[in-house]
Amino acid sequence: MASGNRVEELEARVNQLEASVTGLTDELVECKERLRALEEAVEPDVDDIIEGQTTRSADASATESEADKSSQEKGEESTDSGSDEIIVA
Repeated sequence: MASGNRVEELEARVNQLEASVTGLTDELVECKERLRALEEAVEPDVDDIIEGQTTRSADASATESEADKSSQEKGEESTDSGSDEIIVA
């Protein structure tokens, strides 16, 4: 009867594995749905970038570099020299 007990153990294990696979499949489907919803929420921003519209951080960088160019054209030194030097007066 040892082989009969072994078959029952294997059948129980197969049932556990099937339940795990089913649960993981359901979880994967839910994750894909949430990911799709997130991509749809972000997609308009991506389209704007692709079409050449800038983001807030790019706008800030552009403004800073325009201010640097403007001050350099006037003969002024930029306050941000790009180095970590300490000037003692």
